[in-house]
Amino acid sequence: MATKSGTRKRKSSTAKTVIADIETPIGSGGEIQQAPDQGNGETLTTQQGVPVSDNQNSLKVGQRGPTLLEDFHFREKIFHFDHERIPERVVHARGYGAHGYFETYESLADLTSADIFQRKGDKTPAFVRFSTVAGNKGSVDLARDVRGFAVKLYTKQGNWDIVGNNIPVFFIQDAMKFPDLIHSAKDEPDRGFPQAQTAHDNFWDFISLTPEAMHMVMWIMSDRAIPRSFRFMEGFGVHTFRLVNAKGQSRFVKFHWKPKLGMQSVTWDEAVKINGADPDFHRRDLWDTLVAGDKVEWELGLQVFDDKFADKFEFDVLDATKLIPEEQVPIRIVGRLVLDRVVDNFFAETEQVAFCTQNIVPGIDFTNDPLLQGRNFSYLDTQVKRLGGPNFTHIPINAPKCPFHHFQQDGHMAMNNPKGRVNYEPNSWGSDGGPRASSDGFTSYPAEESGEKGKYRSETFADHYSQARQFYVSQADVEREHMRDALVFELSKVKEPNIRVRVVAHLLNIDKGLAEGVAEGLGIAQLPKPATAARAPIKDLPVSDALSMLKNPPQTFAGRKLGVLVTEGFDGKLLAALRKAAKKERANITLVAPVADGIEDDQGQRHAADEILEGAPSVLFDAVAIIVSEKGADDLLIENAARQFIADAISHKKFVAYSKQARELVEACLLNGSLDDAGIVELSTGKSASGFIEACGELRCWAR
Repeated sequence: MATKSGTRKRKSSTAKTVIADIETPIGSGGEIQQAPDQGNGETLTTQQGVPVSDNQNSLKVGQRGPTLLEDFHFREKIFHFDHERIPERVVHARGYGAHGYFETYESLADLTSADIFQRKGDKTPAFVRFSTVAGNKGSVDLARDVRGFAVKLYTKQGNWDIVGNNIPVFFIQDAMKFPDLIHSAKDEPDRGFPQAQTAHDNFWDFISLTPEAMHMVMWIMSDRAIPRSFRFMEGFGVHTFRLVNAKGQSRFVKFHWKPKLGMQSVTWDEAVKINGADPDFHRRDLWDTLVAGDKVEWELGLQVFDDKFADKFEFDVLDATKLIPEEQVPIRIVGRLVLDRVVDNFFAETEQVAFCTQNIVPGIDFTNDPLLQGRNFSYLDTQVKRLGGPNFTHIPINAPKCPFHHFQQDGHMAMNNPKGRVNYEPNSWGSDGGPRASSDGFTSYPAEESGEKGKYRSETFADHYSQARQFYVSQADVEREHMRDALVFELSKVKEPNIRVRVVAHLLNIDKGLAEGVAEGLGIAQLPKPATAARAPIKDLPVSDALSMLKNPPQTFAGRKLGVLVTEGFDGKLLAALRKAAKKERANITLVAPVADGIEDDQGQRHAADEILEGAPSVLFDAVAIIVSEKGADDLLIENAARQFIADAISHKKFVAYSKQARELVEACLLNGSLDDAGIVELSTGKSASGFIEACGELRCWAR
């Protein structure tokens, strides 16, 4: 038997699993081949009528080998899927982008020949597009969803696209299943809803029959799936790639983007209310930040490892449903990504930007990850369809910023055809003969591949629960509570009881307490048997604190927003003290008033209101302060919007400050607890204002 990073053949195996007491055949990797009802009895065929033998796996050379282009079923399936939508993207339709640059911290010449990593201090132009996955262009920003995190680097050797997400793993192991996954997550085709939601039967039916998705399910049920801002979320390349140096030596690598301001999410109740108050919340946040002159930064981290580590690692590094804990392979920070400029035109840039996983440069190379191999085929095909033809690189946002020369010509929207008579190669026209290939050009790493041709799922992909459990137990208590609540909410929208039971059967393989909590929330009186695992879960994987957001707080209020509610005659000195403290912390203040024309303080100075109370609920802010006059407090006491503003801030565990005139108003809005809460502070002096802003660096008072 070869090692996991080797290429020799493995024997396939079969297994069976019991989910909700229904016996179902599965492949060697644990993927379920048919739903329990065995379909409608008809044979699945291609569009040409050819019977399909395996709709779960793409054709490969050996169990862990590369995907073969001759797999006509996969090509037809993904081709048709890529062409389902005109003109918006099939997935990641709702996106927002910005310009910036990548700065290299140090030379990585020992690891890679990629020019971008050769010289300390080099700056490379970049364009980044963030997106949701499931919703259409008109959907809301705060859907519970994966967020796309796609980076186009205009290097001196050509464009390099790191097309990733804000979650390091994915639902499926083989690109053959991507159309099925997305079809199940999108609105149901007969009724056209729900939009931008996975809380429906189709999605959870697919998930309940796809054990490999359970690790990703834990991530999307966590707060990672409802980020506070693009600025406060991580990014990941998801797949394992190769770094190749000038000597032809290769090591494996995973890419990480770490936000300089730390991570932050919202609660589900906040997400629902934000979507109602401002469905463009994430877009507006990024736009306002950059227009104000503030930069947004991430650091690029690499997890670099060799074949020796890959062979001893508990899981297969080619499996996109798995990650490598930072405790096992520490992240090496090698540069920073800085966004500093909004687009000039949304359609010309954000909407027309075309990312392709196949866009790599010399010094970077692919691995045999079957999901990555399928993406390399799919993305180019999708962009050709969506942007009207093969010349989408003529659009400025997609064009390289380095010299480029080729013989490609004509086609729809051709803007730059080769000059002169020569449009082929080889030719004998000498200096007029155009470009030629170079020994310095891209060369694939010469990995040896062998094995029988067949549709496989490697046995090394068969563990579907161990890392799902590791992620869950690594979370803080509050995060685990949120995950349980999210599962209950999502599954409560599922109308078919058997689907809910099948999901709980999977959860029993992850954490019994979680499964029992979800079952209780759904009213499932009797727990099902645990789903039979293709490979027994590892129950003692160590806790990885790096997987928790709350265990890694930013400890800063920088880049956050304080909403200050004021009324006529408020204490102007307190507002000035808050502004001073916020500026020192690099935080922002939004002034909220009952009227739009502004408000006058107790010194007779008039202040323009940024928002009116009716249009700016406290869910839009990271912390709030209520600075009012006595009359203003009395007026707000009978205003529903004001009471909701304060009550929501308190119930969402935010830090709340108030002037002495607002004490009774705040007390009246307390649903539970008291003003002795450490996160509810009375403001009286400039020192108290400074202390409040500093305390806000905790972001939430979870103990409330």
